Order: sequence, then C-alpha cells, then structure tokens
Amino acid sequence: MWVLECLRSDHIDAVLTFETENRDFFTATIADRGDAYFEHFAEHHRSCLNEQDAGTCAYYVVVDEFGSVLGRFNLYEINDGTAEVGYRVGECATGRGLATEALRALCVVARDELSLTTLTARTSDENVASQRVLEKCGFTVMGPVEVGGRPGRWYRCTVV
Repeated sequence: MWVLECLRSDHIDAVLTFETENRDFFTATIADRGDAYFEHFAEHHRSCLNEQDAGTCAYYVVVDEFGSVLGRFNLYEINDGTAEVGYRVGECATGRGLATEALRALCVVARDELSLTTLTARTSDENVASQRVLEKCGFTVMGPVEVGGRPGRWYRCTVV
C-alpha cells in the first residue's frame, strides 16, 4: 500500500534516505546528483518547498504505510497550463507497477488540482522501463533530446 503525498518539510529525512540508498541505482540511467546535493540536502529541500509555495513546481513523494519513500514524482516549470514531469522510483519498488500507477495519479493531480492540460517528460534511451511507464500513461514520443548528457527522447501528454 502506498500514497502520493505533496512534499512537506517533515519528509526531509525520508527523502534523504531514499536518495542516498538509491544513488547507485539511479546513476545507471540518469546523471548523478553529485556529492554537493547530499552535503547540502537541507538547503535543497527548503528550496523545493519554496518553489512549491511559489507555484512554479509541485513535488510529491510516494510513501508506504511506514512513511518510507518509495518514489518521487514532480512537476517542474509549471507555466500556462503545462509542466514537465520528473520521477524516480527506488530499486526496492521497481517491477510492481508502482511507477505507472503513481504517474497516473500525478496526471490526475496535475489536471484536477493544478489545472494543467499538457505534461512533458524526458528519458534517456537506456531507461527503457521509464519509457514504458510514460507510454502506458498516455505520453507520446515527440523527438530526440539530451538527458543529462545522454541521448534520449522527449514525450508529451494531454491531460484534459
């Protein structure tokens, strides 16, 4: 059982644990966040909350019944009915449909709570699992793009 929750200040320890425990797993398909990200995580977390308060981004965590973070699902660059989607699911939660279900839930939030109509996303060519998730959720490949210095593709989805 899991729930999609809007990021709050009290998520800080659980999110840092999630990012630390999955760092090597994530860097297999996306660029590493670097040591400074972890060393200054509290500042980064506050910055995310400030962006969220300003309405330019919306950050969510997927938590289990114990409060552990299983994934992060975010909307960036919210502007004029559009936003870019970014997400990551921890290694222990992969292969169970969580990413697909949580992305579908995020799309509903984007439409119903944030009045967004169009979402975009990017994924590296080597991240086939993420490509499948996007396609299952109605995202269509729009063309090539660079993702963290790696070749990839960008997607678009209408959520009206």
